[in-house]
Amino acid sequence: MAKRDYYEVLEVSRTAEEAELKKAYRRLAMKYHPDRNPGDAAAEESFKEAKEAYEVLSDPQKRAAYDQFGHAGLDQQRGGGGADPGEVFGDIFGEVFGDIFGGGRRGGGRQVYRGADLRYELELDLEQAVFGHAADIEIATLAECDTCGGNGAAKGTTPTRCATCNGAGQVRMQQGFFAVQQACPRCKGRGSIIDKPCDDCYGHGRVRRARTLQVKVPAGVDTGDRIRLSGEGEAGRNGGPPGDLYVEVAVRKHDIFERDGADLSCEVPVAFTTAALGGEVEVPTLGGQAKIKVPAETQSGRVFRLRDQGVKPVRGGATGDLYCRVVVETPVNLSGEQKELLKKFAATLRKDPERHNPRESSWLDGVKKFFEGMRP
Repeated sequence: MAKRDYYEVLEVSRTAEEAELKKAYRRLAMKYHPDRNPGDAAAEESFKEAKEAYEVLSDPQKRAAYDQFGHAGLDQQRGGGGADPGEVFGDIFGEVFGDIFGGGRRGGGRQVYRGADLRYELELDLEQAVFGHAADIEIATLAECDTCGGNGAAKGTTPTRCATCNGAGQVRMQQGFFAVQQACPRCKGRGSIIDKPCDDCYGHGRVRRARTLQVKVPAGVDTGDRIRLSGEGEAGRNGGPPGDLYVEVAVRKHDIFERDGADLSCEVPVAFTTAALGGEVEVPTLGGQAKIKVPAETQSGRVFRLRDQGVKPVRGGATGDLYCRVVVETPVNLSGEQKELLKKFAATLRKDPERHNPRESSWLDGVKKFFEGMRP
């Protein structure tokens, strides 16, 4: 019976890359593995076929020969006996299980573990976020023990090689075609045994320590932005690399301004006489004072735009604007004389309400029509 095309077996294209080949083989191996299909000869044959296809296509030299000459190009490369039936399967699934049960990887003949990433929330004033800031922060983290240098052994002693895994930090279990690598149960993946633990870290190789770091906050950051400090997280285990520290920015509420991306906004109280007659009003900006001209008969809620008085975004782009919303202020704590003057002034307005209070007049007309429409 002629062999099927290896690409057809794995159900991938001829341009498939290593990651795609591995994913396809893993799926088929899980589907047809003999342990999952006891007594099913067809499934066992499909599993062997998939293993053989992956073994060839995952090897650059074998794949090149197969692509050029097909199955015939591999005949001269095949040796007697072949590889361990579960070797490729075990290598692939060993990586998967390692990721799930501990996040370790091999390094220097033993299982090493990257340190955990840390998170720190940094609160900033709006001005600090807009113009940039250098902040000192204190974090408590697991750092490499200075006494033992991270190996966990007491001063003057050294760890000894684990006899169970021979220093590899991993052991291999195999049953039939199924093979899995896992951390050595005796040394817990270290690859070595500590007879006399360090007095400071108790054999862990790491100690909890408070550290002060300076974080340089770039100008233009906003709430939700993250600053990554590479290698400032927890120390790794068994000589693994340290994790990273992620500083998350939170901008405090400002007394005057509200921020929306690159734009700022604020409310500007304006005396009702200025709103009626017009004039100039001073408004604050992050760069200092500015003036806006308030035209006569300005109503509450009108917005004035000051270009380029907003924020320069941290990721680039145009500087935002400042939007000033006018709030016409009603006078309070009036004297008797002032009240009488206002009453006389109001009386003059009532002589021609549509001219002096057009919005009020149109609103009252609308209310009148509304009630008339409700009558039966």
